[in-house]
Amino acid sequence: MSFFPVTKAEAADRGWETPDFVIVTGDAYVDHPSFGTAVVSRVLEAEGYSVCVIPQPDWRDTRDFTRFGRPRLAFLVNSGNVDSMVAHYTAAKKPRSSDYYSPGGKAGLRPDRAVIVYCNRVREAYGDVPLIIGGVEASTRRFAHYDYWTDSVRRSILIDSRADLISYGMGESSLRRIAFLLDKGVPVKKICDVRGTCFMTDDLENVHFDAEDIGDYDILKTDKAAFARAFKLQHENQDSVYGKALVEKYGSRYCVQNPPMPPLTRNQLDFVYSLPYMRAWHPCYDAAGGVPAIEEVKFSITHCRGCFGGCNFCSITFLQGRTVTSRSIASVVEEAKLIASMPDFKGYIHDVGGPTANFRHASCEKQKTQGVCKNRQCLFPAPCPNINADHSEYLELLEQVEAVPGVKKVFVRSGIRYDYILCGKNDKFLRHLVSHNVSGQLKVAPEHICDGVLYQMGKPGAGMYEKFVKKFFEYSRACGKEQYIVPYLMSSHPGSTLDDAIELALYLKKNKLNPEQVQDFYPTPGTASTCMYHTGIDPFTGKNVYVARDYASKQAQRALLQFYKKENHALIRRVLAEHGRADLIGFGEDKLVPPAVRSGAPKNAGAQKKHKNNGIKHR
Repeated sequence: MSFFPVTKAEAADRGWETPDFVIVTGDAYVDHPSFGTAVVSRVLEAEGYSVCVIPQPDWRDTRDFTRFGRPRLAFLVNSGNVDSMVAHYTAAKKPRSSDYYSPGGKAGLRPDRAVIVYCNRVREAYGDVPLIIGGVEASTRRFAHYDYWTDSVRRSILIDSRADLISYGMGESSLRRIAFLLDKGVPVKKICDVRGTCFMTDDLENVHFDAEDIGDYDILKTDKAAFARAFKLQHENQDSVYGKALVEKYGSRYCVQNPPMPPLTRNQLDFVYSLPYMRAWHPCYDAAGGVPAIEEVKFSITHCRGCFGGCNFCSITFLQGRTVTSRSIASVVEEAKLIASMPDFKGYIHDVGGPTANFRHASCEKQKTQGVCKNRQCLFPAPCPNINADHSEYLELLEQVEAVPGVKKVFVRSGIRYDYILCGKNDKFLRHLVSHNVSGQLKVAPEHICDGVLYQMGKPGAGMYEKFVKKFFEYSRACGKEQYIVPYLMSSHPGSTLDDAIELALYLKKNKLNPEQVQDFYPTPGTASTCMYHTGIDPFTGKNVYVARDYASKQAQRALLQFYKKENHALIRRVLAEHGRADLIGFGEDKLVPPAVRSGAPKNAGAQKKHKNNGIKHR
């Protein structure tokens, strides 16, 4: 067991003159199952192929891209675990000072729009070499997409990257098939029938599945109603059971998305996680202090994929799909034993989770044979009466991991759906979670408390959150623990007006909450919320949606959610006065900010009680 080669010398040590595949990635190379490059490499290795990795190459010329020569089968290119634009810029479009996925956290080691830049360097170096792109950046840009950073609709990334194929979503199965066909000598331009891929074609006779036309780019880039309709069709066809091929026109050519590849079965998922990962960064990063991104996942376990939660601001539907699959308990326990044997393990499993930690199985029996419902969500706007909210297997999983020798404590830190917990027939799982798996604070994501905003988010109403909070405190008291709930909140999501932001701020004040972190809505490709942001239209209903687009409006909403910060007081006073809510300026529990201090006037120190809580304390 060893790392994949990142230098010519390391490849030579393995006796490889020409590798089968060369993977180019925007992340530093970390051989851990939480990193896409590691998973793809290990899966191809298990199929008998040789793989070399070029992490974070110098993109200013072609030299770094030629270190292994021309691969026998193909170049595989991704931006890393995150979109390169998100890695570089905040929601306010300001440059980030660090990069979590780079050695030492150093920023600037990958280019903007990394997939496009890397692919064009590969083309410069090797011309018509087979070139396949995948990962978050390629998957969420596979259609015409709204680009927040240029405020425009860009073409499919297939065109700008000049790649041959996109392996979208979770690519293990599609890449296995592509590798098999390339190895048999099939030209990459002839590979048009693999599920889970996108390709460009001049001839619709190359479409091998029932297809649906989603529009012409020349129309989609300017017609917002057409863009919203196209997104709805994309969303409705992301199921492997009934999804059709989708065709988008570009002049005389077509971008074709084949239907999704079926999600991995439990046995297949177990196999992927049983592969011989080194579970560490490549030693070449030791001098830089390693790669920060591994710290959060080094002692964590992923037990599931997919999410039927349906949050509109999340791209999971376009990446992992709405069908949930999970690993066997035995597989997860084996990984826990492996983690417990690591020399720097201190006894704490940081997480046993996934996109949504408490999802273990399909939301209902129908999904297994007919796919997810096309025109409704499982939990939104209210839980489906057919939902299977049985948490017994997840509870058994946690208990077995807790029993592994050397494990002192198991935490659940990835997101849970509290509305799904409340759908259960009993509170056995919730009681166990509260008494065993919370590290003093449980982070949950109500995102807002105004039902109109929550509707546009695809989130449950505020009443569901309040019901969960009440039970959480009740069970915390019952087990003698002083614990907190830390809510994730989002400002300026489509549908959120200034009145909504004020109402949320008053809720926070009433509940003595001072959130240190507030996420300003970030319009990234591949989400329904980004479609709303660009078009002002809810793609599922066709109704108009209010959108706070300008910097001043977004700044005001964010400031209101952090009303307790002195640096926000002047802005909040001005906004409240202009909005006719000067009644909220003053001292007292029903006020948001104190009045401005006039020159020479005594300060009324202590008149407005300050709360230091970042979470809700049980009472």
